[in-house]
Amino acid sequence: MASMSLRHTLQWAVFCLAMIGAGSHVGAVTLDYGDALRKSFLFLEAQRSGKLPNNQRVDWRGDSGLSDGKSAGVDLVGGYYDAGDNVKFGLPLAFTVTMLSWSVLEYRSQLESQGQLEYSLDAIKWGTDYLIKAHPEPNVLYGEVGDGDSDHFCWQRPEDMTTSRQAYAITPERPGSDLAGETAAAMAAASMTFRSTDPSYADELLLHSRQLFSFADTHRGKYDSSIPLAKKYYQSTSGYDDELLWAAMWLYEASGEEGYLKYVADNADQLGGTGWAMDQFSWDNKYAGVQLKVTKLVLNGKAGEHTSTFQRYQAKAEYYLCAAIHKNHGIQMPKTPGGMYWIYYWNNMQYVTTAAFLLTIGHDYYSSAGLQLTHCTSPVDNAELLAAGKAQVDYILGNNNRGQSYLVGFGENYPQRVHHRAASMVAFKKNSGFIGCKDGYANWYKVGTPNPNLLVGAVVGGPDQNDDFIDQRDAYLMTEPAIYNTAPLVGVFARLQAGGSTQNTDLKQSAVVRPATHQSQVLSGGTRAPKTAFPPVRVVQRLQEEWSYGGQHYYKYAGSVENLSKHTVSSLTVVVHRLYGPLWGLTPQHTNGNFYTFPATTKALAPLQKIDFTYIHHSEEAQIFVGKYTLV
Repeated sequence: MASMSLRHTLQWAVFCLAMIGAGSHVGAVTLDYGDALRKSFLFLEAQRSGKLPNNQRVDWRGDSGLSDGKSAGVDLVGGYYDAGDNVKFGLPLAFTVTMLSWSVLEYRSQLESQGQLEYSLDAIKWGTDYLIKAHPEPNVLYGEVGDGDSDHFCWQRPEDMTTSRQAYAITPERPGSDLAGETAAAMAAASMTFRSTDPSYADELLLHSRQLFSFADTHRGKYDSSIPLAKKYYQSTSGYDDELLWAAMWLYEASGEEGYLKYVADNADQLGGTGWAMDQFSWDNKYAGVQLKVTKLVLNGKAGEHTSTFQRYQAKAEYYLCAAIHKNHGIQMPKTPGGMYWIYYWNNMQYVTTAAFLLTIGHDYYSSAGLQLTHCTSPVDNAELLAAGKAQVDYILGNNNRGQSYLVGFGENYPQRVHHRAASMVAFKKNSGFIGCKDGYANWYKVGTPNPNLLVGAVVGGPDQNDDFIDQRDAYLMTEPAIYNTAPLVGVFARLQAGGSTQNTDLKQSAVVRPATHQSQVLSGGTRAPKTAFPPVRVVQRLQEEWSYGGQHYYKYAGSVENLSKHTVSSLTVVVHRLYGPLWGLTPQHTNGNFYTFPATTKALAPLQKIDFTYIHHSEEAQIFVGKYTLV
């Protein structure tokens, strides 16, 4: 314990000296965003499945998954592995394509000037070629190849896979509007990126997008109810309403057809576009993205007859942006002591990268229109948005209170033991001898040495709410990377490296980074709590009963907030999303917010005790997780 505290003190001292030498401002530290951009594409190449192309630069990877889809009578070779495993999950894969495409659409000239446009388009096309294969019929879409359970039972290189490669599809009888909607959005966004260079391919993508949107809207349902194996790994907690709006918005931009825009306007309330105020944007929850895209139309005077409705979208978009710069009337986006946005304990970095993207384009949208945010608690200089986005990027790249880069291969101090099967084992091209399912765990996973293959460009899950980070393979909450962590950064890296006259280059940082201490991990007497890859406070919930009444189906869930630690929990905040009815057992902190705390009769939660709660609504499981707490 003492040595851990001493190490943190020394790290902080070194960091402070560096800041003093740099002018005491985080923004004064020079970072090579162009280098980070180039490395990002190498990570996407490392995640490729299928027959690798001749120009593959990550040469420690080999061909894999060459029989994918064969058992279902369809060719599903290609695409991306989502993270450190060997399964292809359609929802995060499609979102990755959408975000890569959005980056190109916003910052094409910057990517081209840095020699990275070709790699951008290659990365998109590797995804869309697979998505086309996964959509063999208008109302059939394959959403998963492989079985997460059997895959996680093994630690094997993708070139050696012996686990199931069964393919799972959604159909009218087994719908998945969230999966089909996100894939429609990906196809539409990608079609615009190829419109000028390959119009026939763009037309093909747009056709698939139209069909998928019709499929999603006509046959409504959650994809993880139709592909239940996906629920454990990529549960659709936000449902599919957001994806329907998201897809329609992208289709309007790609096709120019007013019918899609009218859909966004007519369904604004019913599908939650003007109702949900968000503090996150991710592969699961698209509301903030939809709201900001609609806001761009308002700012540019292109909302037309939908102006009044779209201004309500704008109010919700500004809720997100105001929360990110801590000028919101409701909830502020939580931060760690070092300044990183903190949303969730598992792969929190995905929310950091999407926030950086939305803040960056939010700055550019408002600056280009010569306007400013109007729904914050005080006037906002647009430069604040860009500075906030840049601060998150800089944190990822090592400008933080640990001096730790979370982009592998960038800087001098980055993760060495990334939770990634292929990177953690001898390269197939160096040793093509078969490595069995259990051999990988025994000989590679459990050893403490650095990975033999450097997963350059990977953005790992990142530190905990105290900025603490464990560089171990089994700390997968922190050390597992994901393609959807990286995709939002592509455009931001290009934007920050290039600057530009319409994109304000005043990137000064107004806040000084604080020391690496945090209430929730400081015990009485000043001793730091031991690090753990698992949260000491967790939420569990279960379906208790369901019934139908008056043509509406209802669900009753029972859950609890559990203190698994040996210390008392106080100052608890529980975040609740996708709740459509009353909740008993917890107290809302704000009448119009998503945050809850202890019931009125409870001031703290003793060790190994829990608080029970119940809610009833007309949807499946709400998204409920612990936001903040203090261990005393």
